Amino acid sequence: MPLEPAAIPAVRFDNVTVTLNGVQILDGATAHVPRGSSTAIVGPNGAGKTTLLLCLLQQVSYGGRIDVQPAADGRPPRLGYVPQKLAFDRGMPLTVLEFLAMGCQRQPLWLGLRRRHRQRAADLLASVHAGGLARQPVGALSGGELQRVLLALALQQDPDLLILDEPTAGVDLRGEQLFCELLEGLRRERGFTQLMVSHDLATVMAHANHVICLNRHVAGEGPPHTVLTSAVLTAIFGAHMGLVATQAVPHTGDHGDGCEGHGHD
Repeated sequence: MPLEPAAIPAVRFDNVTVTLNGVQILDGATAHVPRGSSTAIVGPNGAGKTTLLLCLLQQVSYGGRIDVQPAADGRPPRLGYVPQKLAFDRGMPLTVLEFLAMGCQRQPLWLGLRRRHRQRAADLLASVHAGGLARQPVGALSGGELQRVLLALALQQDPDLLILDEPTAGVDLRGEQLFCELLEGLRRERGFTQLMVSHDLATVMAHANHVICLNRHVAGEGPPHTVLTSAVLTAIFGAHMGLVATQAVPHTGDHGDGCEGHGHD
């Protein structure tokens, strides 16, 4: 079972509103991410899930307020981000180890790679169970392999808050399960707060301990087994999804219909 989150929030979203090209993407979204939690954002296509992450990353202008709390020791928090996709030239002659080492030392490859950065890259790959990919060309990686490399890159600054946008989209069921188990182990070991948009209902119930139900506004948030009821799912997905969801995921209580949706914003 996932660890219970601390009561202190790592992030607060307060009345976050986004309008792009005359279309309202987020409408007064208010929620929080408990410190140390594994928080999942769920909702249908176009619900604003990715947009909410981009607001947190200061990549999209928004109304309202987002507060990211200092780290436990009082310093400014470090953020790591794993995008759903990474656009790059798959023909570039760059190995996975070189790709990560460049991220660690933050200078062009033609200036050379220092030994300590190569070692740091190797350690990061080992931490995500991908040490065997070190000599592979980045462009030859499968979707699941690339996501592990992007996770390793996001971990290189030892983030206090790890943000992931559907990291297992396009990965098979077993690969998704292994990735989520890896994330849970890393969170327990490193103590970061995790905020992830996901697309698998059972995965959210198994690996998240806080959920935010979003469809432009927040319809509910809290522990998945108490929040993901048929009423909430109907409110954000429609009656058909509420019915399917309550039949698809085992009940954990009188009002604990655990489910989640799939969406790209």
